[in-house]
Amino acid sequence: MTNESAQKAPERPEAALKLEEFLPYRLNVCANLVSQALSRIYADRYKIGVPEWRVLVTLGQFGMMTAKGIGGHSCMHKTKVSRAVALLERRKLVVRRANRADLREAFLSLTPAGRDIYNELAPIALDFAQKLLESVDAADRAALDRALSKLTERSSQITDIANSRGGR
Repeated sequence: MTNESAQKAPERPEAALKLEEFLPYRLNVCANLVSQALSRIYADRYKIGVPEWRVLVTLGQFGMMTAKGIGGHSCMHKTKVSRAVALLERRKLVVRRANRADLREAFLSLTPAGRDIYNELAPIALDFAQKLLESVDAADRAALDRALSKLTERSSQITDIANSRGGR
């Protein structure tokens, strides 16, 4: 091998997959950036993170749920839900009541202090979402909503198929 050929950079074929153009990556980046931006609003004011916020808002919406129900609704792993609930319980924002029909689970609900935070936070979060949506042309908003619904539905179907095959 000559010095000249050793110093030449190897030719790279055209990449089959460009991460910055890959839809799942783009959706993940967008979701993470939106979540981080929103969390700046509630993290400083209420000293809670994303998982705690999701639990608090889910209970604010539904009133009472099990941890499993919260995880299913908010697409959070049971470990994250459990840790978030424990933190919210320590802060006296969530209360747990035993399920007499199934002692392995408990019903969770907001305390009056948790409800106060939800009532204060909900309009702020809705305003944030509205401001974010203003970056999309009004004529495109319905199409965006339909596209997100279809992508969510299809992803759920693919997940269900993979789960029914044993995770393959």
